Amino acid sequence: MDTTSTKSLSRGQTLVLCATAVPMVAFGGLGAVGTYSNITSVFHRSATALGVVAAGEGATLVLALTLVGLTMLGQSSPAAVRIGLWTLPAMASLTGAAVAKTTTEAVVFAITPMAMCVSAEGMGLLARRIVVYRTGVDAEAQRRNAEVMQRLAYHRARAANHPDENARKASELESWKLAKRVGTGDAQLGSHLVDVQRERMTAGAGAALAGMFALPMTAPAVEAAPTRETPAIETVSVESVTPPVTPEDTQVKPTAKTIVSEPVTPVTPEAVTPVTPDGAPVAPEAEEDTVRLPVEGAVTLDEVAAVTGVTTPEPGVPLSDAQLIVVLRHLRYLVDPPLSYRQAVASFRAAGYVGGEQRVRTAWGALMSQEENTP
Repeated sequence: MDTTSTKSLSRGQTLVLCATAVPMVAFGGLGAVGTYSNITSVFHRSATALGVVAAGEGATLVLALTLVGLTMLGQSSPAAVRIGLWTLPAMASLTGAAVAKTTTEAVVFAITPMAMCVSAEGMGLLARRIVVYRTGVDAEAQRRNAEVMQRLAYHRARAANHPDENARKASELESWKLAKRVGTGDAQLGSHLVDVQRERMTAGAGAALAGMFALPMTAPAVEAAPTRETPAIETVSVESVTPPVTPEDTQVKPTAKTIVSEPVTPVTPEAVTPVTPDGAPVAPEAEEDTVRLPVEGAVTLDEVAAVTGVTTPEPGVPLSDAQLIVVLRHLRYLVDPPLSYRQAVASFRAAGYVGGEQRVRTAWGALMSQEENTP
């Protein structure tokens, strides 16, 4: 968060905050008037009543204004100010309860000064929130965190180096208690942590999407062979066919038959299996009952991947184009003679590797092209 930038309060926000602060001041003043009336009814002297009000509500008002002023300046309040905001009204309450003649009056006299205490705390909190909103800096939270960190550093050092074992144990326990309070109420720290987690989640989502939408190697499109026209049905007459002659020199009775030409399916690019990166089709290998023996000292998959400069492919994990070629090369030369395309694909699937059929065909074509260009 940029702590140098500030926000301005809108006109509506200013009006609402002013309307909120007015009742706080008004009810605090009413509490002072009530205390004055209570003390006057007992002592019948205005000076005495004014003194009690000044010592209770008046001093509380001074501390409240001090708290508001320091907060508006972006500074934290001293401990004496914060303690006084609650101590002085409490003393005024005890004074009222002590001078009351009956229990009912004691309760009324004791609760009256609390109006000023609540008003002072409300004004201080409101001023603090205004400063945090405009500047993004919470001086009070920074003061608390600085105090906690200072105590935590002391107890960690004491737990590690103090000569007394009991002192070390006590500091160790105190350190864990203080650790719970680190960053409490610090909105700026929370914002930074959220930004860090947002960046990590963005990176993770980007990696996941890259793996899902990885584009395969694109081979040039192979032009489709022109479609041959289906010839008309040709009927061959019996007279145009010479019947065969049996060993007994008797002719076999000819039978009329109709020869029908089947329509030819046009060749599409997908029917070419596989293709090289240059777009040239690779002639399919005829399957044969050749006995293949394992190659002694064959290069391992890790070694092939290291030479190629890619990460070792793993079964069940989406592979890049380079990793596909590495796996096919490794499987092809595990036996002698090398595997054909269909046999290599069968071994590829049996080993648990992941790859679309089109990507595997394209990778095989690239592998064959490399073998042809390698002396």
